[in-house]
Amino acid sequence: MVEVVTFGCRINTFESEILKEKFKNRDNLIIVNTCAVTGEAERQCRQTIRKLKKQNPNAKIVVTGCAAQVNTAIFADMPEVDLVLGNKEKAEIEKHIDNMEQKTIVGDIFNYEEYDKYVITGFEGRQQAFVQIQQGCNHRCTYCIIPYARGNNRSVEESIIINQIRVLISEGFEQICLTGVDACSYKPSFSGLVKHILEQIPELKSLHFGSLDPAAIDDDFIELIGKYKNIYPHFHLSIQSGDNLILKRMFRRHLREDVINLCNKIRALRPEATFGADFICGFPTESLKAFENTCKLVDEAKIDKLHVFPYSERAGTPAAKMPQVEVNERRRRAKILRSLREDSNG
Repeated sequence: MVEVVTFGCRINTFESEILKEKFKNRDNLIIVNTCAVTGEAERQCRQTIRKLKKQNPNAKIVVTGCAAQVNTAIFADMPEVDLVLGNKEKAEIEKHIDNMEQKTIVGDIFNYEEYDKYVITGFEGRQQAFVQIQQGCNHRCTYCIIPYARGNNRSVEESIIINQIRVLISEGFEQICLTGVDACSYKPSFSGLVKHILEQIPELKSLHFGSLDPAAIDDDFIELIGKYKNIYPHFHLSIQSGDNLILKRMFRRHLREDVINLCNKIRALRPEATFGADFICGFPTESLKAFENTCKLVDEAKIDKLHVFPYSERAGTPAAKMPQVEVNERRRRAKILRSLREDSNG
């Protein structure tokens, strides 16, 4: 049976289930689905590959995913690796897996307008199933390498999403989480998609969402939260900072006031609602005052759960060229921010 090792986000988790189902009858095959969000994530991928080869010397190791897309040579140079595939090629993996004469097959992700349409039947060891609704991102946050790993925004056809959810419900999954690289940018309309899912699949017990962009949540979506009680009342927001100047330098499209107003609007309709958030500590040029504004925002918006990262430079991003906060200071601030909520993780 194929072994698929997954790093990173919910999209990778969804795609790894596709890989497991496609190659369920294969032996001596290990697929490592990598993450590029931080340098540490890449380091862990390489470390795991070496460990896997030591434990399985006769297995073929295929490396794919975001780190393979943006830092191809690092993985191609590893003697443990038999094949490196980009994210486009991951979606077409069947035609590459039996031909390993060429070690590296990584195309231009910005010329890719498709996605893997395979419909999965389940999630091994999970009560909640993820459903991909879109790929890629058209925004260029100054700290983020992911658009260069995933390409431009492209939305999954609504009929495919509806069918995928129905298949998972028929397999016994009661919790469905919609996910994407930039899910709120679903075209033609994120709120429209959510409305159609809820209207067409009334048997859906609990609808969840991955990371939500505060700048892209419209009043139509907020109205749905009040109307449909099978929308699970926990919302994870991609906030990143509570300081408006830092948000501007990040090229985020919201202000701290927008986050507070959004949380208040949702609570007015669903008083039981809770909120999680992503934050980056020690972004270039972040002063102590700016960091304090982030800490204050946690209380002002009543954020319940924090997902905190110390800033990590990514070569090729504008933020990597900005004046940097010292690494230990980034970590110190991240520790302080996490301490504001006992149930935080990072």
